[in-house]
Amino acid sequence: MPRAELATWLERTLLPEASREVPRAKAAVARPAPEVVEIRLSARDTGSVRAAMNTYLGWVHLALATLARAHPPPKDGPAPSP
Repeated sequence: MPRAELATWLERTLLPEASREVPRAKAAVARPAPEVVEIRLSARDTGSVRAAMNTYLGWVHLALATLARAHPPPKDGPAPSP
């Protein structure tokens, strides 16, 4: 998948989460460039920043892992031997 298309897909995946109300943290998803997804976090304290960052990194990881599982890259020839 081209990087700009991947960034669009990831942005659309994260936007519903960023629009939810969370008690001690706020998030915004932006696209400063076609191939870039920027997640801005703000929170009342460092513990809230850490929790929000871990949450968003987990969602990014889950989204990319799901995409990789649904659309595995083509295999080019036999696997290398150990």
